Amino acid sequence: MELKQAADFLDGILREQKIEKYGFFLNQSEKQELNIENGEFKLLRTVFNNNTSVNVFLGTKTGSAGGNAMTEEGLRKVVEEAKAAAESASEDPCHDIAPGQGKELYRRGIYEPDMEKFIERIREFLDTVAKEYPEVRIMASIGSFDRWHWLSRNTNGTEFEGIGGQYHFSIEICASDGERTTGLDYTGIAMKTLGQPLIELGDIRRHLEDIRRSIHPETLEGKFEGTLILTPGCAANFIFMTLSNYICDGVIINGTSQWLDKVGEQVADEKLTITLDPYDERIISGECGTASGFRSEKVTLIEKGVLKTHWLSLYGANKTGRPVVKNTGSDLVVTPGDKTLEELIASVDKGLIIGYYSGGQPGTNGEFSGVAKNSFLIENGKIKGAVTETMVNGNLGEAFRKIRGISREVLCDGGSVVPYIAVDGIVISGK
Repeated sequence: MELKQAADFLDGILREQKIEKYGFFLNQSEKQELNIENGEFKLLRTVFNNNTSVNVFLGTKTGSAGGNAMTEEGLRKVVEEAKAAAESASEDPCHDIAPGQGKELYRRGIYEPDMEKFIERIREFLDTVAKEYPEVRIMASIGSFDRWHWLSRNTNGTEFEGIGGQYHFSIEICASDGERTTGLDYTGIAMKTLGQPLIELGDIRRHLEDIRRSIHPETLEGKFEGTLILTPGCAANFIFMTLSNYICDGVIINGTSQWLDKVGEQVADEKLTITLDPYDERIISGECGTASGFRSEKVTLIEKGVLKTHWLSLYGANKTGRPVVKNTGSDLVVTPGDKTLEELIASVDKGLIIGYYSGGQPGTNGEFSGVAKNSFLIENGKIKGAVTETMVNGNLGEAFRKIRGISREVLCDGGSVVPYIAVDGIVISGK
């Protein structure tokens, strides 16, 4: 079915079932995908996909179900499964949908691609890497154009509709000098125009530089307390770990958050401001509406180190009596600092630049321990070289209270805007 036809049909089924309170989300998407292996174009395909999710309420019980068949039979099945889930659920009056938000149409990115230009840009990228980075091997690469059309409704009168599309380019790389080969590294970028060479977008060039410098890593000896410079991708990972650990539904509902009563107080260095902003022009497909039916808003979670709000869904807000945050997306924007990356590096006596962190979920107190990957040793303000078998340990809350500096440079990958962040007091250990 066409999207609005499916939505009207789904409304009819739910009314037939005498379900007086519900919300649903329908999405139709198309992906035109180019696959490149070892520098050669291997596959061009177009993939179509449909998705349906329905949330129904039976008194104070709620149930959800989803499917991918946007047919009469498929939609009936999803409703039956959602109703059955609600019937077997526990009573909980805190589950709800947002008050009516009216109707709105959202347009994001672009809707019609220029695939010939995209292929030209990919060929240009492959040629540039071969010329400038002969040690780097592009093991696999995917270029795609993703187009979407979605619609959400609920019984409070809200109807949001979204139309848009974006280009996406990703690479899987390693490097070799003929004797030694690095491990794999990955990066990607979403974009709505093809005005710049792909190698200059996001952090693609940095990954190429770093993988080339990682052919002969050294094993770090001993243990020391030093500075960790988080690359933008790693900084985003640490930020989301911190938010999850201190201000999200679970830890606020069960009362285990270290920041449970810290709203309005200083919880981080004053250099740190963290915002969720789906309307930032650098973010292509920012969230338009939340799962509970609110129109998504720009929300500042931490401003100059001060906690402005907990990050609660409608359920979490109803459960705790605290304010709901009308943004559940990953459209992260971190305010840049006043130092260049070179100045940050020059200020470090001993530490690491870390590309990836591999570790488990931190404890409720924020303690973390994991492996630093794609990382480089810094001594006396200079990058010494790649390191391997290196562990980093610390506390999330303490780390963001001990920010040495934040870079002016930011990574814009189409989904977030994040600078480099240098934090002190991290235990770095090798063999």
